[in-house]
Amino acid sequence: MVAKVPRVECSEHGIKTVSVPWADERVRFTMAFETKVIDWLQDATSISTVASRLGVSWTMIANIMARAVKRGLARRETQPVPHICVDETSYKKGHKYITVVSDSQTGTVLFVKEKRTHTSLDAYYEGCSAAQLEAIESVSMDMWPAYIKSTKKHVPGAESKISFDRFHVMKKIGEAVDKVRRQENRELRKAGIDDLTGTKYDWLTNRENMSARQKKRFQQLKNSSLKTARAWAIKELSRKLWHYVSRTWALKGWKRWLSWAMRCRLEPMKKAAKMVKNHLWGIINAIVLKVSNGPAESINSRIKTVKVRARGFRNTQRFAHAIYFYLGGLDLYPEGLQKQAPHS
Repeated sequence: MVAKVPRVECSEHGIKTVSVPWADERVRFTMAFETKVIDWLQDATSISTVASRLGVSWTMIANIMARAVKRGLARRETQPVPHICVDETSYKKGHKYITVVSDSQTGTVLFVKEKRTHTSLDAYYEGCSAAQLEAIESVSMDMWPAYIKSTKKHVPGAESKISFDRFHVMKKIGEAVDKVRRQENRELRKAGIDDLTGTKYDWLTNRENMSARQKKRFQQLKNSSLKTARAWAIKELSRKLWHYVSRTWALKGWKRWLSWAMRCRLEPMKKAAKMVKNHLWGIINAIVLKVSNGPAESINSRIKTVKVRARGFRNTQRFAHAIYFYLGGLDLYPEGLQKQAPHS
């Protein structure tokens, strides 16, 4: 259906288009059509798919998504978010990243910004009120210096709130174990010994996730005099240090671990220990505050799903709109309208 909207001439304001209840000003489609597009986008997760179904251009559907996101962000209530996660996700190949801030309790995306610089995160904090910044109790992140710098700059008492995520810390220590294994395996193979060949994932897999056969095989490896076995034992001790309640005891436990790791004469492990030592304050915060970047990693996975289904985006802004649209928990519909009944 097509309707020509009348225009009137006002002596004070000139020629104006008459407002109609079924569409917004300067928009060539009705609110009902916009609602249908939003519904279909949420089902299909692809602008191209919806555009093809409706026989309209990709740009029209993308603009409806952008309008819905703009409307939803404008309606979002300004309220304190005590626990936030900061993470980055790749946008394109070649180290193209975006910064994503989310609510660790609800899993809702709060903010998306191009790149992963300190100015990217600055933009989020600068959009918060003084009361919101004061209300932040924890900021879970990896050990990216730019995010640390921005959070210290804006969040009161950041030194006791920045929490370095367990997953990222343990990943670094696990990578150090694997470096020890690779170095030792090269030395052993030169001597005609293949004890470490094909054992990479034995050292990196948690024992509780191993089959009975894997455990039996690994029992001999971990009890050996291999350097890798020593590196693995250091890693295993670090896994047990995340369950403290007291800051004092957590600090004592990690200092004992640091002493062992620094004296082990395994360079990759010593390097990992230096990393831990430099970031110990944030590791202790994560333990005491009982926070992690797990929700952010889950969001990262869902963002990748959005990207894969859409087969990429033309620019960063379109990608940000999609993230807000699907993961922002926004009220996307035009005023007075809501999700329509399921369609065939």
